Amino acid sequence: MSRQATDKMLCDARRGQLSTLAYRSPSQGFMAEEARDAPKPEDSRALLIPFPLEASVTFGTGTAEGPQAMIAASAGLESYDEELGRDVMREFGIATLETPKIATPLAAALDQLAEIIEASLAAGKLPLVLGGEHSLTAGAIAPFAAAFADLAVLQFDAHADLRESYRGERFSHACAMRRVLDHADVRLVQVGLRSVSSGEVKFIEENRKRIFAHWAHERGVWDIDDIVAPLKGRPIYVSFDVDGFDSSLMPATGTPEPGGFFFDEACAILAAAARVGRIVGGDVVELSPIAGMAACDVTAAKIAYKILGYGLAA
Repeated sequence: MSRQATDKMLCDARRGQLSTLAYRSPSQGFMAEEARDAPKPEDSRALLIPFPLEASVTFGTGTAEGPQAMIAASAGLESYDEELGRDVMREFGIATLETPKIATPLAAALDQLAEIIEASLAAGKLPLVLGGEHSLTAGAIAPFAAAFADLAVLQFDAHADLRESYRGERFSHACAMRRVLDHADVRLVQVGLRSVSSGEVKFIEENRKRIFAHWAHERGVWDIDDIVAPLKGRPIYVSFDVDGFDSSLMPATGTPEPGGFFFDEACAILAAAARVGRIVGGDVVELSPIAGMAACDVTAAKIAYKILGYGLAA
């Protein structure tokens, strides 16, 4: 399906529904200072959805504080992207929704997020979820899988998240990508893996036509063209778990892992993905803020802005 046809289908499906959702005022949203000179929220091309889900964390805690920490840290970002040569915020607009009261139990929260995403797609927005734990991806992905028959997911993560269930919960953050693959036509590109179970490795090997895994210990020989090749010509959902970053850069996460990638490496892969496919949405998850360590919050906010830039302007 062409981009024009897809956009028309989505807009026809629920035209105007997004007006039922509450926008933050620009002064309280993402990149507040820059947003004052950007298009009005209802005219924005992108939509940030704070979703402070914390329901199945198993090591460190604090993901519920992640969305607001990213929004607060974004106040220090410049809106001009020197790589793209575009002022993404002022040119396209990035609206921020009010933080919803998260439904319970976990399955209900995922349905809640799916409804928000569906409405934002119907209004022609590019939605990016600020999490919250990684389990939210299972809810966010459903409307994308319904709208795009050839959807691909680009996952940045230290963990494969491919368990069928974990501690009795099939919607656990440890199962996020397994739930993504419940949608039969979705393919998955994983970048930065370095903490997996033997069962997950077996599952990857058994599903090589759908799962393309790139291990952190092979970073020195990564070929970016090879990494993004399965994304060619496809709409792309970016799921960015901040624990994919090396723990020296990103200790503010529930499961920090050494041996990860760094900011410029992630951006190079995102830029290449945007060249071969089209970023249509995504999430940034698993930030657990640490008091006095604002650099982590800024890093997470910056990668969110870069994902939107590649989606809107690349």
